[in-house]
Amino acid sequence: MKFGFIGAGKVGFSLGKYLAVKGQEVTGYYSEFYEDAIEAARFTDSRSYENMEQLLEDSDVIFLTVPDGLIGNLWNQLKAYHLTNKIVCHTSGALSSEIFEGITERGSFGYSIHPLFAVSDQYTSYKDLSNSFFTIEGAEERLEEMKTLLEGLGNPVRVISKENKIKYHAAAATASNLVVGVLHMAETLMQECGFEGQQAGDALAPIIRGNVENILRQGSVQALTGPIERNDVTTVKKHLSVLEGKNLETYQVLSKNLVDIAKEKYPTRDYDEMEEVLS
Repeated sequence: MKFGFIGAGKVGFSLGKYLAVKGQEVTGYYSEFYEDAIEAARFTDSRSYENMEQLLEDSDVIFLTVPDGLIGNLWNQLKAYHLTNKIVCHTSGALSSEIFEGITERGSFGYSIHPLFAVSDQYTSYKDLSNSFFTIEGAEERLEEMKTLLEGLGNPVRVISKENKIKYHAAAATASNLVVGVLHMAETLMQECGFEGQQAGDALAPIIRGNVENILRQGSVQALTGPIERNDVTTVKKHLSVLEGKNLETYQVLSKNLVDIAKEKYPTRDYDEMEEVLS
């Protein structure tokens, strides 16, 4: 199949390059800013298009790699063109294929295909896509075909329902973005203790790495350590006494979740006092 891209940002660059490296034929790019399409085409050894209709004609699969808020409007533009037997995909984690309203009547097939990976750099992120889990959701008619294609690249693939897209995206945001917020809180507290700038991050780095490695190796329940797991009410009370504002709220909310994990790890242990303190 031939893959065309509308949108030449980080995701378009990365996914196009990844497909090309894996031996797939990338026809090229169309972008609102033609200079971006030229750069993406150069990067993927493909073609830059000044005419969106020509890209559609030359491609079997069209990826709409634009920001989520633009996908609906872009799809409304595409409806004016001949789309019979075309596969139209977006890469949003939060949106489902339902955004392609009326696609069945046009004889084409819509999918949301999302790599579970934070694309941070348009020139290098493609190298890490081989380790990424892909999710796919969309039209039943060619769903298995698209799933097989992605698996053929060497990626694990999971079919999910459109009803679960938002919850799925919330899970991804929790594992990615919310972790940044928690670690920033930890760095700030360290700086309040006298650690300067990057030194706070450097000091926390071993415990962060070790924790993540333990979670990935053992799962979150078995990896849990610390005062909540030990049912150390005295220490938790001391923590609460020195925190305030949003930091206090964050500590309380996350600690309540940790109590649930601790109960799963030690089902016979009594955490009633801990729950009362955190309330």
